[in-house]
Amino acid sequence: MKSDLYLKTSRRGFIRQAACAALGAGAIGNCLRDLHLINCALAQGPYTDYRALVCIFLAGGNDANNIIIPTIASEYSNYATIRTPVLAIPNAAAAFGQTQDPTTAQALGPLTSDGHSYGLHPAAAELAAMFNNDSSTDPNYLGKVGILFNVGNLVYPTTKAQYLGNTVAKPPQLFSHSDQVTQWQTSIPDQAPSTGWGGRIADLVHSYNPQTSGHDTLSTCITIAGANTFQVGASVQEYSVGTGGVVSVASPSGLSAAAIAARDTAFANIRGIDKAQTNLFTQNYGLALDNAISTGSALSGGLSNSLMGSYWNTIPNWSKSSTASYQVTTPNNGSTFTSTLMQQLRMVAMIIEAGYRAAGTNSGLGMSRQIFFVQVGGYDTHTSQTNNGGSSTINNAAVILGAQANLFAELSQSIAAFQKALKWMDSIPAYQVSGQTMLDRVTCFTASDFGRTFPSNGLGSDHGWGNHHFIVGGAVKGRKTYGTFPTLTVGGPDDTTTGRWIPTTAVDQYAATLAKWLGVSSGNMATVFPNLNRFSGSFSSGYLGFMT
Repeated sequence: MKSDLYLKTSRRGFIRQAACAALGAGAIGNCLRDLHLINCALAQGPYTDYRALVCIFLAGGNDANNIIIPTIASEYSNYATIRTPVLAIPNAAAAFGQTQDPTTAQALGPLTSDGHSYGLHPAAAELAAMFNNDSSTDPNYLGKVGILFNVGNLVYPTTKAQYLGNTVAKPPQLFSHSDQVTQWQTSIPDQAPSTGWGGRIADLVHSYNPQTSGHDTLSTCITIAGANTFQVGASVQEYSVGTGGVVSVASPSGLSAAAIAARDTAFANIRGIDKAQTNLFTQNYGLALDNAISTGSALSGGLSNSLMGSYWNTIPNWSKSSTASYQVTTPNNGSTFTSTLMQQLRMVAMIIEAGYRAAGTNSGLGMSRQIFFVQVGGYDTHTSQTNNGGSSTINNAAVILGAQANLFAELSQSIAAFQKALKWMDSIPAYQVSGQTMLDRVTCFTASDFGRTFPSNGLGSDHGWGNHHFIVGGAVKGRKTYGTFPTLTVGGPDDTTTGRWIPTTAVDQYAATLAKWLGVSSGNMATVFPNLNRFSGSFSSGYLGFMT
């Protein structure tokens, strides 16, 4: 019997997934992608360390107006008036910097970034604690948290006057889910989608990861959430893994070992015929299947020999055997539910451990750079955003519960559990490097379609534009906010006119700061982000400055 790290699937299902697992120079998309982007790239320097990015995509358009809350009395009053009792989260100013009441926003400890003060939604207590912690004094240190204000898709820097006067190009199809997701993941909103910025980074760095028979032993890009645009490169494609592990071809029950071996041989012969064809599509399809099977075998070995086997039983939420596995409990007697995000991040932690493990050590893969993609839906909160829907009176017990509270609790608790797993890896002697922890080597960041309108639509909020995002990891310059918080006024200087914030920071700037940390050289930055030079002023010293 195969390990439970395998997900059984049909042959047809496997082939369909293999299209998402194409690797190396022979991948199907090679003749279809923007090869000119890579041809102009300069050489990357060799890497002597391990680093990984983890994109946490909040699908549907997160209403970050309710996760980052102003706590100065006058600013909060304006917030509460416009958000209405349906959405306004109670203020935490009276408890600033102190232990929080779970019915109020979790105060973020003294900030000097912009002279204002903020709190997080009460369901995001773990993120607030991580933001406030001090690595030099906190024994429960789980990495640092930075917050980037009002970031979104931009073609050029855009003011309200330019937006209303149509004097600069805007991202096409603003406020459309599918268009804005694609533009966010490509970071080139004024061009037809072809590659994602994660994939373009991987094109530059993947050669420093191990190679087997002319292709990547394991793709630099790993998705636990299926196919996506973010990880599509010119030569690197995402490799799709389920929350249970590698996808493999299922055998009918009762087959003997000899019959399974014969089936595998026949399947290999079919692929051999495909690879021998002169038709490029057929040839590359056979190569893609070969690479997918080879990659699956290598990753399966790494996962099956994980040094983290005993770790999962130390956290009840992530235990394989516990009936309460992957459970999220929303604070203040809210819902308890099973989290798909927590399951995805658990698999990311296992792949990081297998990837970082030295090649040849318990089937370790010896990776240098990795880029992960996970996703959770439900953020399109037009209705039932809180349990105070339709009320004209603030009800603290109701407004902090509901669909959005569940989502924020899931995000906060899943990230905290993932950070605990990274911290545990440092207890393994082979992983201990002087001056650098696993928390330092892995950076998580959030992304979403767009933000949402500041005013309530009566039961929730509608599609917006600029949004606030979190960056989490030991290499983050935490306990700080970055970017510019919008003026919370409908019709104000940051508003399109309906409470949709015009971004003051471009996705290009956000992404380039992460790419620089991962190791993309300054000479290659324009290859990955061709529009970056349109957003001047931030890139001569530390980009946006939230990474060490």
